Amino acid sequence: MITIQEISSKRDLKKFVKFPFELYKNNRYWVPPIIKDELASFDKDENPVFENAETHFFLAYSDTKIVGRVVAIINQLEIEKLGINKIRFGWFDFIDDKAVSKALLEKVAEIGKTANLEYMEGPMGFSNMDKVGVLTYGFEHIGSMVTWYNHPYYQSHLEALGFEVEKEYIESKFTFASIKKESFQRIVPLLKKRYGYKALDFTKTKDIMPYIDEMFEVFNEAYASLSTFVPITTKQVAYFKEKYLPFINPEMIKFVANKEGKLIGFSITMPSFSKALQKANGKLFPFGLFHLLKAKKHPEHVDFYLIGVHPDYQGKGVSGVLFDQFYTTYSRLGVEWCYRTPELVDNKAEAAIWKNFDVEVFAKRATFKRDL
Repeated sequence: MITIQEISSKRDLKKFVKFPFELYKNNRYWVPPIIKDELASFDKDENPVFENAETHFFLAYSDTKIVGRVVAIINQLEIEKLGINKIRFGWFDFIDDKAVSKALLEKVAEIGKTANLEYMEGPMGFSNMDKVGVLTYGFEHIGSMVTWYNHPYYQSHLEALGFEVEKEYIESKFTFASIKKESFQRIVPLLKKRYGYKALDFTKTKDIMPYIDEMFEVFNEAYASLSTFVPITTKQVAYFKEKYLPFINPEMIKFVANKEGKLIGFSITMPSFSKALQKANGKLFPFGLFHLLKAKKHPEHVDFYLIGVHPDYQGKGVSGVLFDQFYTTYSRLGVEWCYRTPELVDNKAEAAIWKNFDVEVFAKRATFKRDL
């Protein structure tokens, strides 16, 4: 018999975080989180996203054994600002037993109905800065720090329970050697002369900090037209600074300003921490931190995490300036592969940025929706 328990204690939250370690034990493609960091992201006193999100954490048990987990999320900003009356579900993991997946999702549905919401969608996180989507293609590729990996049976469970694909995402890759540098290098000097663009490069994290608030202003503007977008709050920006920036090699953050010095474009890339996180196996000590620092200093593979251009400057070569900066830096660092983290299939603006790159789609994922 399957029983569902809502949890809140630190002891049970740790069980919640550690369940996938058992579910994906010895899986060569799953990338474990750092347990301490995952727990911190679920701390309502630490993560400001909880100021605008009502959450319920559930564990599924078969007798005394944990066999599944899920978080039900009501994002108030999404409802109030966008009028999207849905309940999200995320961190959705379960054994290959439809009684488990059904019981977990029925709990989510129950909360959504009580709140008079119209439908449920997931998996997705608390906000746009979190992981998204069930992997539907590309199970033989290693995951990343910013994506969920899952077994192939997840999709069939959702479909059997009456869910349909709502939004689709792709992940792609390309070799550094395949980059056609002439597609941007020849025009960058002309763009700088015509528009007065200024390329901003960094070697120290402290030098980036004064630009981060402005970067997220551009981020909110650049992504506002997407159907999934919920603006990032000031407190969430501060949280991002503390959580992510220390892990990023400052040389892999690029900004472009206009002639007045106002930020108009940005891109954040990160060394791929996937293999380092697998070696760490959820723990920073005694050796996990060493593996992460090594990956940070010697990035053979990089992940494009965020890229955005202010709407007023889209189609005016800003992305070319960014790529010119990256090409110089990646040449020196010895980067071999570049990976693009999940992007919406219908994000035409971002698709245009990559039109001159010989990319290969290696993974697909989707969120699934069901009316309440």
